[in-house]
Amino acid sequence: MDKQQMQQIIAKRVAKELHDGDVVNLGIGLPTMAVNYLPKDVHVILQTENGMLGFGPTPEEGKEDPFLTNSGGGYITAQPGAASFSSADSFALIRGGHVDATVLGAMQVDENADLANWMVPGKLVAGMGGAMDLLTNARVIIAMIHTQKGAPKILHKCNLPLTAKGKVNMIITEMCVMEFKPEGLTLTELYPEFTVEDVKAATEADFIVSPDLKPMEID
Repeated sequence: MDKQQMQQIIAKRVAKELHDGDVVNLGIGLPTMAVNYLPKDVHVILQTENGMLGFGPTPEEGKEDPFLTNSGGGYITAQPGAASFSSADSFALIRGGHVDATVLGAMQVDENADLANWMVPGKLVAGMGGAMDLLTNARVIIAMIHTQKGAPKILHKCNLPLTAKGKVNMIITEMCVMEFKPEGLTLTELYPEFTVEDVKAATEADFIVSPDLKPMEID
């Protein structure tokens, strides 16, 4: 499958983790696609670190409002009842535990639930943004393609600078769903085109195969 198909599978599965009434923060890129696949009866409240609660989808070309952007600088719309406020207030929402879930991309995740997703040494970056705060105060779902140019991204131990230690709850890729349980990293769902052996070959980290392993549902 091509990259677009992989992203669609991941976004559809992520959408099933978002529940009616949840306050959700979506990371830049792939995570933002999840809102396109929410069931009609599920309405989440989207939050962005730079100061809005209740934003909507990307506006049509030519209808962008320069005063309405997300934390990555992309244009957004305001849903009825949306509120704008300072980034200080926005981070107070996050740090106060009022964001139910965050969906983030990742460069690396390891078997200790550590995450590296903000920089590669030697490359210019804008900064960590709100990821560190979100990882500490919300349920953390990682949405990412399973490998990078064939190399595993789910490792024994991250070797890039960490964003946070031990905070990831779930990983969703085009191959599978993995959850961090008390007994360790656990494979809980498998996309039908792949086998457990395929996942093992694409994953450096040690993981447990759930006795209740089920097909990954995206429809």
